[in-house]
Amino acid sequence: MSKGAIIGASTVLAVAVVAAVCVVSFKEAKNEEDSTELATSVKSIKSFCQPVDYKVACEKTLEETAGNATTTTELAKAIFKATSERIEKAVQESSLLNELKHDPRTSGALKNCKEMLHYAIDDLKTTFDQLGGFEMTNFKHAMDDLKTWLTSALTYQETCLDGFANTTTDASAKMRKALNVSQELTENILSIVDEFGDTIANLDLSIFSRRLLGHDGAPSGPDYKPYMTGAADGSGDYKTINEALAKVPLKSEDTYVMHVKEGTYKEYVSVARNVTNLVMIGDGVGKTVITGDKNFMMNITTKDTATMEAIGNGFFMRGITVENTAGAKNHQAVALRVQSDQSVFYECQFDGYQDTLYTHTSRQYYRDCTVSGTIDFIFGNAQVVFQNCVLQCKVHIGGLRTFLGRPWKEHSRTLYIQSEIGELIDPQGWLPWLRDLARSPRHYAQERFIQGKLWISKYGVPFIPGLLPQEQAAHTDTERS
Repeated sequence: MSKGAIIGASTVLAVAVVAAVCVVSFKEAKNEEDSTELATSVKSIKSFCQPVDYKVACEKTLEETAGNATTTTELAKAIFKATSERIEKAVQESSLLNELKHDPRTSGALKNCKEMLHYAIDDLKTTFDQLGGFEMTNFKHAMDDLKTWLTSALTYQETCLDGFANTTTDASAKMRKALNVSQELTENILSIVDEFGDTIANLDLSIFSRRLLGHDGAPSGPDYKPYMTGAADGSGDYKTINEALAKVPLKSEDTYVMHVKEGTYKEYVSVARNVTNLVMIGDGVGKTVITGDKNFMMNITTKDTATMEAIGNGFFMRGITVENTAGAKNHQAVALRVQSDQSVFYECQFDGYQDTLYTHTSRQYYRDCTVSGTIDFIFGNAQVVFQNCVLQCKVHIGGLRTFLGRPWKEHSRTLYIQSEIGELIDPQGWLPWLRDLARSPRHYAQERFIQGKLWISKYGVPFIPGLLPQEQAAHTDTERS
């Protein structure tokens, strides 16, 4: 009995030992597997972050959020998600700070931040949703779209911070801190898209079901039939432009034409984000006039001084004057602010003093237009082309010097090509900004700069994608057609 008992006990012990050995061996194998996956993930992250400017932010963010992800698809998803979450936290920070601040200018800047950061999140989402939705035959155009949206997302974050100019509270420093990483991550995504374009174009990502901007539903020429008419004298469907805009279909993939009859419209016009492919036709420069006088001295941000803003994509305007009559003494006073992608302005006039035309973001084209002002009267981060336009500097008595421009942001680029320049321009040409700016090379080409051949011609507006032949360039008074 005792012998059997001992054998039985030994058998149980042996089984227990074997089981223990198996468990230990399994755990060791699992640990080795986890270690291998972690090493592979770290290696993939370092490779993924190689082309970016802010490697520390890229690697740290992915190490915290990507788990054991190793594929470009997984890492791309993680970096987009992390960037959007960072910006969303900054939105929450702006709302919280606004409840605590009673300074009007700071409060306006925080409100501006909330709006701009929502635009940034939207453009990041648009980019992410479109990553896998292009055919290789449209690869170059797809990459141009992605870079435009990402650049806009970065600009909106900068605009948030710009709004704190001349504020006296600590809100500016807090928002700058809140946005520091998200700005770095957005720039990183832009670098990654540039570097891994071929791979990203084929990613297996869910895509947002919408057509690309400007490929369908466009009018064939300039003879548009309006769906509605605005008339200040009451002879149209609506007396104000804003009343008419309230009836425009939202998120339209087809053009919607609005005729704004001759008259002076004293209102602040906003073509909202969800008003797309709108065509606004006036009765001519100096006849259809939109006017306002908001300015920086009213304790509002530069963006909010605009008499008119065009936000919704695919906006086209012809034969309208937009002005800001605040005067030179009231500093920044925008006539028109544009963030509409693939927007066209034809035979229009924009009149003001400081900061007349705010070409804020995205791709814009101006043809046969006149822009007048004093200081920085065309500014912004957009990819913008002016052809056969008049840029008129209002020269006042007092011997002020006039320059071609000055670099406002880190990657400022401006070219005057085949232009007639008046004698009032200082021989120095360009004026440095108040501080030195680092220069980083960026792609800049006259033909593919805004990819205009894809979307401008549908409006029946003259457009030259490259340089004029030499014999034509000699005649600067090109016919206005």
